[in-house]
Amino acid sequence: MPNIKSAMKRVKVSEKKNLRNRIVKSKVKTAVKKFESEVAVNAANAGAQYSATTSAIDKAVIKGILHKNAANRKKARLAKKLAAAQ
Repeated sequence: MPNIKSAMKRVKVSEKKNLRNRIVKSKVKTAVKKFESEVAVNAANAGAQYSATTSAIDKAVIKGILHKNAANRKKARLAKKLAAAQ
């Protein structure tokens, strides 16, 4: 544990940011898994799940948790899966 007051604050701030980042990343992963299971089960309803998933990815980019190119890559892969299912 740090002795300097500013270092103590940095530890607290980094813990908060780490928690927020993990929550957002988890939401993205959950959305992707839901989309993939929806594509496997019912390709007709996968379009709605696709839009929800891309929305979750875009929110992660806005919050600075995912890089925009990584997000575009993820969305492109999801779009390919959606097109292959239909």
